[in-house]
Amino acid sequence: MEQVLQNSLITAAVQLEKQLDNELSRLDSLGGEDLEKLREQRIKELKKQANQRQEWKNNGHGEYCELADEKEFFEVSKKSANIVCHFYRDSTPRCRIVDMHLKILATKHIEAKFCKVNAEKCPFLTQRLRIKVIPSIALIKDSKTKDYIVGFTDLGNCDDFSTEMLEWRIAQSGAIEYNGDLLTPPDDKKKKKTNYSAKKTIRGGYDSDDSDIDFDD
Repeated sequence: MEQVLQNSLITAAVQLEKQLDNELSRLDSLGGEDLEKLREQRIKELKKQANQRQEWKNNGHGEYCELADEKEFFEVSKKSANIVCHFYRDSTPRCRIVDMHLKILATKHIEAKFCKVNAEKCPFLTQRLRIKVIPSIALIKDSKTKDYIVGFTDLGNCDDFSTEMLEWRIAQSGAIEYNGDLLTPPDDKKKKKTNYSAKKTIRGGYDSDDSDIDFDD
């Protein structure tokens, strides 16, 4: 299963690169004076996008990785404007569910840095970001923590939420680009309409269901 997932992630990344190359080749082949200006402008935009993508790749975007300690986290925050950081611990099964979805989203949304931190090994960072429930995902934009996904409350209060559901929830913070409807959860198309809103309890935090683990315990 792990090998299948890995192969699918590699395939997705290769396809994205091919799409960009094909678009550049297509525009290069356009003829006619009336299209020349449009062609040059579009190629300039695509080259700028390609340079941005390469910069993201150089900073480790496009893959889901683990940060060793607080120092590495702060180094990453200096290089990446958008960060999706999962705070986990090995003894929490739900963290493995989050890992599975974030591995997929990391290859799809190269504009953000997807990473995880072992909360038990980084107590200073965990306390500073007010992480109290595991799993929690901190959504950071321009060096500021914009939002948190605490437990699975915002994901339908279930373990079998879709990758699209987590993608939609992350997009609420602006940390990733999203072309869908931000007002309607994707899983609403498959299930009865559910209230996905969560009551705030602390600055940046949310209530969570009883099956999530309180890190203060």
